[in-house]
Amino acid sequence: MTSLVRHLTIDCADAYKLAGFWAGVLGTQLSDDDAPGDPEALVESPGAALLFIQVPEPKSTKNRVHLDIQPQDRTRDEEVERLLGLGAALVADHRRPNGRGWATLADPEGNEFCVECGAAERAALTGTRLPVTADDVTTAVRLAVAALQESPVTDWNIPAGSLEWSCWETAEHLSDDLFSYAAQLGPQRPALDAYVPYRWSPEREGGPWNAVFADPSAGPAGLLRTLEASGALLASMVRTASPELRSYHSYGVSDPEGFAAMGIVETLVHTHDLAASLGVDWAPPAGLCDRVLARLFPHAPKDADRWAVLCWATGRAELPGHPRVTSWKWHGAPLDGAGQE
Repeated sequence: MTSLVRHLTIDCADAYKLAGFWAGVLGTQLSDDDAPGDPEALVESPGAALLFIQVPEPKSTKNRVHLDIQPQDRTRDEEVERLLGLGAALVADHRRPNGRGWATLADPEGNEFCVECGAAERAALTGTRLPVTADDVTTAVRLAVAALQESPVTDWNIPAGSLEWSCWETAEHLSDDLFSYAAQLGPQRPALDAYVPYRWSPEREGGPWNAVFADPSAGPAGLLRTLEASGALLASMVRTASPELRSYHSYGVSDPEGFAAMGIVETLVHTHDLAASLGVDWAPPAGLCDRVLARLFPHAPKDADRWAVLCWATGRAELPGHPRVTSWKWHGAPLDGAGQE
């Protein structure tokens, strides 16, 4: 067995106050169990869990270990200004105009940390493709579930948009897609010429071929729980699988990023199919659409609304200036170099 890093622990004079600063940095909240004066406080976020412990000794020298911060939806310079506003201090500036380098800041108790360019800014500066990640899978599925939960329709045995499947079958098939993509990444040595041999079958003639089915007695709420669970399985497999792993898909032997992108496209477009019949609004984030287009549809038009392009690329909508897509498949094989074919 191996060991895991549970927390990054930081000694400090005021655990609750310093944890509050770092909660602001990471865009999260302190635990309800923490209160002013407590000798320790915990900040949990997807990227790191920080545990602050109150100690009597003051900080006396430079950190031997420090945190590197990457903003997700701001530029590096915007993030530096935001953190200075929260109470950080600028210690040293090593930023370069081309996006290289970093700014060294100190938190309110003098602990140094660095701010680097986020992935999106770095990709824009270098002209490279921004990768599809496990967090993107989680985002897509959570947004889909949140939207579908708002449906006022209780009987999902109605056609899903223009599909021949019902809304129940479509959501069930989406859950099965996410499950099967996760399964392809599971074996230590995945097959390159066949799917993992689960038994796929339809429940009726013309229905989707699935390996897993939801319990009808659980209703739409239970069905959405299966969707959320399958999405979590895929996100976990993408997060832990080696980037060098390859596994079979009928549209080309693919890598973990490719299976993540496939799962996201399935989620976005099938939620579109469902939303049309279930009376809910659905418009996924442009950045998410752009990343999966770059990975799976590298030749798709670049100069239009990214969600509109994804709907066009999957045969679901017209796109001005381009012929209607009537037959399509994505590019499942890994893209080489900087993400270009």
